[in-house]
Amino acid sequence: MKVQDIAAAVEKITPLGLAQPWDNVGLLIGDPEQNVKNVLLTIDTTQAVVAEAKELETDLILSYHPVIWDGLKKIRTDGPSKTVHEIIRSGMSVFSIHTALDAVGGGVNDGLAEILGIQNAKPIGDYVQYSPQDYYKFVVFVPVEAMAKVAGAVFEAGAGWIGNYRNCGFQTEGTGTFLPLEGANPALGQQGKFEKVQEARFETIVPADKVQAVVEAMKKAHPYEVPAFDIYKLFDYASRFGLGRIGPLAEPMRLDRIIEAVKRRTGAKAVGLVGDQKRLVRKAAVCAGTCGEILNLIIAAGADLYLTGELKHHQALAAQEAGLTCICLSHTVSERFILKKLAGQIRELVDKVTINISKKDADPFTWKSV
Repeated sequence: MKVQDIAAAVEKITPLGLAQPWDNVGLLIGDPEQNVKNVLLTIDTTQAVVAEAKELETDLILSYHPVIWDGLKKIRTDGPSKTVHEIIRSGMSVFSIHTALDAVGGGVNDGLAEILGIQNAKPIGDYVQYSPQDYYKFVVFVPVEAMAKVAGAVFEAGAGWIGNYRNCGFQTEGTGTFLPLEGANPALGQQGKFEKVQEARFETIVPADKVQAVVEAMKKAHPYEVPAFDIYKLFDYASRFGLGRIGPLAEPMRLDRIIEAVKRRTGAKAVGLVGDQKRLVRKAAVCAGTCGEILNLIIAAGADLYLTGELKHHQALAAQEAGLTCICLSHTVSERFILKKLAGQIRELVDKVTINISKKDADPFTWKSV
């Protein structure tokens, strides 16, 4: 298989359209046509992970965090671009998924919510404009007498299907205006004369793969030299994608039991606690990594507990003052547990490719009792 084939499989699991606008996801280093036999999954692409990848004869590193965050003005063997240089020199590719894996159903945040036993978990904030249904609204303005011909051509080209219904559309009449200029060849009116025409606004729904055919069919059937039309991207209002998850627990649980479950499922060796450590938790929120910006939304929603990777000092104080208990696992510890599940999902979609999980990828912090 090629890099682009693996990328396509990963995007079936984690659509990159779910990533935050500020994020850097996708194929960041490498050749889409490169053949792939070995893939290495990691949270961070460190020097140790790159060395491990080379030993495993890795072709593609699938990383959670982007190996390139900001624009690089130079790539050298020393300095912050050292790792990127080594990857390129070694002929490996890197594909990153980051916040797309946070937002997708069954991803990192749903995994944390499952550990806590949150029921009907909903995203908390930082919503993205994404719809799993790739449809568009097609609108065209047509002289009333030509309406039937244009609508028929558009339907025949694949527009207007909604469930078990076809030829679905809507039209309303109004007045269209235009002024043909020199060089125009108007079907109605004449050059230099302002025209008013009774037109119909016709709209229907079109799947993404039919948009071009529908537009071409419309232009062929439309009497105007230059038809006026619009295409709008549609979003599924019932599916809201964003960061974090919040909801009630299946049953109230003491904090000490929650901590035990979290440590067992994530591999955390220690946790940082904010607030009441003896409370009974009925409603909880989670957000992997650093999600302090949505803290106020969690407080406003009346959650008892917030499980995350890390909080800034002023955010921890805000939680404490609001009576919100927080568990901080360390940034990457709150994310790394998902790699095992992701590896299994990829194996189901690709053949003759070895999927490894990095053993050198680790929390940069060492936690000790003092």
